[in-house]
Amino acid sequence: MSEHSQRAADLLADHRDSIDRLDAILVYTLGERFKHTQAVGRLKAQHDLPPSDPTREERQIERLEWLAKEADLDPEFAKKFLNFIISEVIRHHERLQR
Repeated sequence: MSEHSQRAADLLADHRDSIDRLDAILVYTLGERFKHTQAVGRLKAQHDLPPSDPTREERQIERLEWLAKEADLDPEFAKKFLNFIISEVIRHHERLQR
């Protein structure tokens, strides 16, 4: 392997190590987020509150789009990602109210 190829292989390995660490951070962060949304769902069920809050969801999507732009991330992707999370949270909240 040439020195140039070895350098490229080392850089590739470094990027992949970073991706692996970031994937772990994402999974643990989502786990922590869902612990809080489960607590919110239990509170809503105990107090007969609706499982979704469209006004808050709209604000959160706008906030995430702004954060995505700041982070140089496609805002449309961020919006789809948050919509997916919100739909999962609502599904959990609806299940708690049964």
